[in-house]
Amino acid sequence: MADTMELRDIEVWDGNMAASQALRQVQVDVVAAYPITPSTPIVENYAGFTANGYVDGEFVMTESEHGAMSCCIGAAAAGGRVATATSSQGFALMVETLYSASGMRLPIVLNVVNRAIGAPLNVNGDHSDMYMGRDSGWIQLDSYCPQNAYDLNFIAFKVSEDHDVRLPAMVHQDGFMTSHTAQGVHTISDEDAFNFVGVYKPMNDMLDLDHPVTHGVQTEEDWHFEHKARQQHALMTAVIPKIQAAFDDFEKLTGRKYNIVESYDMEDAEVAVVCMGTSVETAREVAEEMRAQGIKAGVVGIRVFRPWPLEQLAAVLKDVKAIAALDRSSPHGTVGALFNEISGTLFNTDTKAVLTNYIYGLGGRDLTKAHLVSIYTDLKANADAGKVTTPLQQYIGLRGPKLSFF
Repeated sequence: MADTMELRDIEVWDGNMAASQALRQVQVDVVAAYPITPSTPIVENYAGFTANGYVDGEFVMTESEHGAMSCCIGAAAAGGRVATATSSQGFALMVETLYSASGMRLPIVLNVVNRAIGAPLNVNGDHSDMYMGRDSGWIQLDSYCPQNAYDLNFIAFKVSEDHDVRLPAMVHQDGFMTSHTAQGVHTISDEDAFNFVGVYKPMNDMLDLDHPVTHGVQTEEDWHFEHKARQQHALMTAVIPKIQAAFDDFEKLTGRKYNIVESYDMEDAEVAVVCMGTSVETAREVAEEMRAQGIKAGVVGIRVFRPWPLEQLAAVLKDVKAIAALDRSSPHGTVGALFNEISGTLFNTDTKAVLTNYIYGLGGRDLTKAHLVSIYTDLKANADAGKVTTPLQQYIGLRGPKLSFF
């Protein structure tokens, strides 16, 4: 029986410690990991919890991130509650195995501390790795601060392990800006946290010798299409209500409310910024200042990146006149992924909103309040004109001449 850790009502944790504490509290059976900046402290902390008797499970150090996820897949197929963490190049090395985990419907939880993909090499945060995983069949939840990184891990386990779901889940947080920034985090007791997620109940585990199963089968053209369409895509589109139900249960337990799409000052907003991660909190502060200047500014934060919340986002943006999609990843010759998602969301609706794309914060470059003031000023001009008056795409905070693909 693992020892209980007594926590204060509010602990000063960075995002990495918040995530590792959540893993401890749900009593993960196996954490297999290979360290990489800036996610290393998550598995390092967890290894310490295991060594000091706070966890009954196993910590496995592997030879690579590919090996780490492969070990997680094996442990999950054998019937264990499984988790790990990674970033950037390590995430890229995991990508092959991510598709195996989702295709076999193994409820693994992966904490991704978002970091730029090289080359050139960069250890700071952007959303390149998050975007790389968007079609891998994993649920993707996004944190804006250490409190979210703590809370969303419980949501990830609860949803992922639901027998009607059984899909793996990622919990994202911004590298360094969340992972290494300490804030006050409201905690849950060990007992309440474990009870919220519940005792792990494996399904189709390989060690249940009375009910033999096969994992990783070969389908070819006979059944591959059906598996992808019916066992993954159709299932993923039905996950949204499960996430909302988990959010509702979590609010009853903690008083902390989460939404599939987070909206701030959107009731009468004429212009809005749509973004993810730590940028949401900065945008909220600037939006309030713009409102004081007479601009009806709002902010929309994407909480669930996969499955994509098409209906929820369309409802939030239906009356907005001008929208900025903020992408923290370089699209290399096209518009950003978030811009594309929002365009697809609004295309068959009655909205007349003008949509523009801003690329920002690559490799950890700061998104300042001045940048956001400039964005909201652009949006106001677009809203007043009822058309795009600025470049369709702009790079924010880039040194040298202005750059846009269009």
